[in-house]
Amino acid sequence: MRFFDLNKKTWQWVILLILAFIWGSSFILMKRGLEVYSYSVVAALRISMAFLFLLPFAIKNLKKVEKKYWKYIIASGILGNGIPAFLFTKAQTEISSSLSGMLNSLTPIFALVVGILLFKTKTEKLKIIGIFIGFIGAIGLIASNGIDIENSKMAYGLFVVLATICYAFSVNIIKVHLKDIGSIVITSIAFISIGPLAITYLFTTDFITIFNNNSQAGIALFYIAILAVFGTAVAVILFNMLIKETSALFATSVTYLIPFFAIMWGIIDGEKINTIQLFSLIITIIGIYCINKIR
Repeated sequence: MRFFDLNKKTWQWVILLILAFIWGSSFILMKRGLEVYSYSVVAALRISMAFLFLLPFAIKNLKKVEKKYWKYIIASGILGNGIPAFLFTKAQTEISSSLSGMLNSLTPIFALVVGILLFKTKTEKLKIIGIFIGFIGAIGLIASNGIDIENSKMAYGLFVVLATICYAFSVNIIKVHLKDIGSIVITSIAFISIGPLAITYLFTTDFITIFNNNSQAGIALFYIAILAVFGTAVAVILFNMLIKETSALFATSVTYLIPFFAIMWGIIDGEKINTIQLFSLIITIIGIYCINKIR
């Protein structure tokens, strides 16, 4: 018996909120890592550590997966984890977290477009309406704290946009082609396609030198390890589970709630929540409710 039943909408929302909390905390963890290491090292470490964490699961399930599924699992690994890890850290070196969050909220829209055009996915009108309502709410949440455009190099925002397009392809691949494969199996084996490459790449960088000579390298590595285990390995398993049991659109709507948890961190740090943020959150929840209203 599973600990939770994703056929029940209550559990669907619980997992969505857990993912939003985890990924809402990921930006600060990336930021801490980038204070010591380069964007490519942070991305490679994130993938490498997640791969090592998931390796026992991959070994256990390797022979259970039919060959016909391998190309789709590899594609989901590259598009859903490998490429975006580098794109997000690269973008965060030059654009603000608020702008990155705003662009990340494009994920459900791209998932909708890719699903309809390339995967022939049928989508109800209420879901489409929900996508755009949720997007408006998410932008309201982000804009309520101000979007730092002046100090951002806008061209770097394209890295985030490209990452969201990668996500869009990945979630549709999982929903359409991997619906019969377990989420842990998909996630663990997907990292086989990117983990060894990331580890190999690390030894071509200055990672070892910085780790041995920078007094802050250890704590930065600790933050990246948290990011890898929880923000990547555990979160991706839950995310893939949500995709398979609900819809690609509902799963990707997590990007609409991520800004809310970023705001919550601000409240813990002494900031106050304002009326615009509360109103935007209500709009966001209405949008996500519409997306998940029809299965």
